[in-house]
Amino acid sequence: MQTDVIVTCKRLSLVGEWDNSTVMVRAFVALELPVEIRGRLKAAQEKLRQCSARLNFVEPALIHITLKFLGEVAEKDLPCVSDALRNVPFRQFPITVGAVTVNNVKRPHTVWCSITDGGEAKKLFSRVEEVLTPLGFEQETRLFTPHATLARVKTPDPSLFPVLRAMEGTTFGDCTIRGMKLKKSILTPRGPVYEDLMEVVW
Repeated sequence: MQTDVIVTCKRLSLVGEWDNSTVMVRAFVALELPVEIRGRLKAAQEKLRQCSARLNFVEPALIHITLKFLGEVAEKDLPCVSDALRNVPFRQFPITVGAVTVNNVKRPHTVWCSITDGGEAKKLFSRVEEVLTPLGFEQETRLFTPHATLARVKTPDPSLFPVLRAMEGTTFGDCTIRGMKLKKSILTPRGPVYEDLMEVVW
């Protein structure tokens, strides 16, 4: 049964509202995947390299499910975000990682793995939205679809689709989601570097 969530923190200062001296952090809420599944997804990435599309691959160790991207948040406000996330009532749930596909067949921007979870991640996403909206975070307008991004499509090519068809019906493993993390993303010339800021364990 869902309990009432009371958020007592003030509304946070977000993009365009902070003092120039404020340290900003690029943050997001994520669900982690186990090492074994990330290893299998690395093998899927190797198959994707056979096509002629220009793809920017996600480092296998960084593959995850993004629950909510927060954008730039003042570092001093992160404890308030952490407290709000700790108040989200939820429980562990099983997922299956599989079906490598693209976000849009006609205009592919992302290659990802679908997540089958009986709708649990979507419920969790809604509860995260409930506690973060009072803090000033805008609600997502797009339909939430749980997925694990493998690559971003820089230049599409028809040769991508035969590779995807060859992986149809393949799943990459089952696991149990036991919590969520608030993570920091540091952008570097070699790609993003992630740092765990806090973890909620159910």
